[in-house]
Amino acid sequence: MLELSLPAFEYKVKKQDGVVFIYDIIRKKYVKLTPEEWVRQHFVHYLIRQKGFPQALIALEREIEVYGLKRRFDLVCYDRRGNPYLIVECKAAGVTLSQTVFDQVFGYNLILAAPYVAITNGIRHFCGHLDSNRQFCFLPEIPEFEDFPAL
Repeated sequence: MLELSLPAFEYKVKKQDGVVFIYDIIRKKYVKLTPEEWVRQHFVHYLIRQKGFPQALIALEREIEVYGLKRRFDLVCYDRRGNPYLIVECKAAGVTLSQTVFDQVFGYNLILAAPYVAITNGIRHFCGHLDSNRQFCFLPEIPEFEDFPAL
C-alpha cells in the first residue's frame, strides 16, 4: 500500500484465500484491505491517537438512507451526547479530492446533520463547517477532540 501523510500505526493483517485483511479496532474484526480501507484505518488511528477522539464515539461504514437510496458513510465521530459531530469521507490515495467528493459527504450530511465535515485521501485532508451563510469555512487542520469549535 502507498505511504500516506498520516502517522504510521501498528496494524494487524492476515491473508485468507489470497485476499489481505486488516484488523479494524472500531468494528473489532478483520476487513478487506482495499486502498480506501488503508486510508480509513490510518485516519481512524490518527483521530484517536493524535487528536484525542474517543474510540467509542467513532462509527465506520454504517448504512444510511439518502433520498430513498441506501448509502454507507465512511466515518462519523459523535459528540459526548451521541450526536453526529464530524463526518469524514475517505478516498484512496490516488483519488483527487474534488468538488464531487465534497458533494458526496454533504449529501450524507443532509441526513446526519454533523456540524463538521472532512475529506481525505490519506495525502491531503480538508476539514470545515458551513457558516450561517451556508458557505464552507475551512479549518487550518483537524482540531483535537476537546478543542473542536462549538457552533
